[in-house]
Amino acid sequence: MINMNNYTYDLPSSKIATHPVNNRDESKLLVYTKGKIQHAVFKSLADFIPKNSFLIFNDTKVIPARIHFKKSTGAEIEIFLLSPTKPSTLMADVMLSTSHCTWQCTVGNLKRWKDSQVLVKELKGITLQATLINRIEGFVEFRWNTKQSFVEVMTVLGVTPLPPYLKREASKDDAIRYQTIYSHYEGAVAAPTAGLHFTEQLFESLQRQGIEKDFLTLHVSAGTFQPIKTENALEHTMHTEQIVVSRVTIQNLLKENKFIIPIGTTAMRTLESLYWFGVKLLENPESKFSIDQNDPYLKRDLPSRAEALNSILTHMENHSVTTIMGNTSIYIYPGYTFKMCNGLVTNFHLPGSTLILLVAAFIGDDWRKVYKEALQTNYRFLSYGDSSLLIP
Repeated sequence: MINMNNYTYDLPSSKIATHPVNNRDESKLLVYTKGKIQHAVFKSLADFIPKNSFLIFNDTKVIPARIHFKKSTGAEIEIFLLSPTKPSTLMADVMLSTSHCTWQCTVGNLKRWKDSQVLVKELKGITLQATLINRIEGFVEFRWNTKQSFVEVMTVLGVTPLPPYLKREASKDDAIRYQTIYSHYEGAVAAPTAGLHFTEQLFESLQRQGIEKDFLTLHVSAGTFQPIKTENALEHTMHTEQIVVSRVTIQNLLKENKFIIPIGTTAMRTLESLYWFGVKLLENPESKFSIDQNDPYLKRDLPSRAEALNSILTHMENHSVTTIMGNTSIYIYPGYTFKMCNGLVTNFHLPGSTLILLVAAFIGDDWRKVYKEALQTNYRFLSYGDSSLLIP
C-alpha cells in the first residue's frame, strides 16, 4: 500500500501562480543536488547542469481545447476536448481533418444539451456544428463548413485550456505564454509546463556550455490534473497519453555516458515508457507500443538501457519506419527504479497528485524538504510557477 496521506502538503492559494512572470527565464530555480539545496534564477540553469548532460524536451503544442457554445435560450455549453476517436485516434491525423471528426469530451452544463440538438458557433466565416453522439461516454461529433483543418478551426473558435486551479478565464496572453517557445506538434490539452521557462537566450547559453538537447512528443491530456481519490495510491487508474519518438532521438539517447535530464514530468514519463517498450520487444518482437501502468512492476530479468533502446531501433528497421507512435499509462510511484533519467527539471506540483508520487520516486523522502523550502522561500507553485532542477 502507498498511503496518499503521506504525499500531500498544505498549499496556500497565495502560493499558486495565476499568471506567468514577465520574462520566461526570470522565474526562480530551486536546485536540489544529492540532498543539498541552492537557489538561483532559471536563466542560470546552464551553471548547474552537468557537462555531459543531454536534455530532452517535449515539443507538443497546446490546442485551444475549450469551445463555448451559446444556445438561443442563453444557456452556455462548454466542450473540452479530451481525446480523438474518429476518423482516427492518432492526434496528428485528427488535427488535419478537413470536414468532420469525433472526440471524447467533457461537457459543462450537459443537462442543458438535448440529444437531438445541434450546437452552432460562428466566427470569421467558419460555422462549427457539434452533435452529442454518446452522452454517457461524452462523444461529440464536429462538422464545419470550410476546407480548413480542425486545428485551424480550433485556433479561431477555441480557447486556451488553462488549468482549473487558476480559476480565471484565459486571456490573449495565455495563448502565447501557456505554450513553450519550441512547441510544434498540436495535440496537448495541457502544457508541458517545465518548458515554459526556456528562451532562445537560454538555449544559446546551454549550447555554449556544450550541453546537447533533443525533442520527443507526448500529447499531454487533461488526466494530468486528475487527483488521486483513493487512500491507497496503488488503486488509482492512470490516464493514457499519446507518444511520438523519432529514430534519431533514440540513437542520440544511446550515445555513451550521457546524463539524461528530461525537461518536465511528461518528457520523463515518455523516456521511461521507451525503456519498457524496449523490454516488451525483447520479450516479444511483435509487441505493440502500449505501456500499461503495471508494466514496470512485473517481475522479470531486465535489460540495460542500451539493450532496450537497441531493440526499438531493430523494430523500426524491420518495419521501415523513422518514428514510432504509441500510448502510455505509465505510473511512476515510490519503489519505481528509473531506467533512463538521471535528473529532472520540473515545476512544483499539486499535493496528493501522481506527479508528487513521481518526484518522491525520484528523490525519495527529500521531496518534502524541497517543497518545504520552496514554500518558505516564496516560490510560486504549479503551471505558471517557478521551477526546480532535481539531481538525486
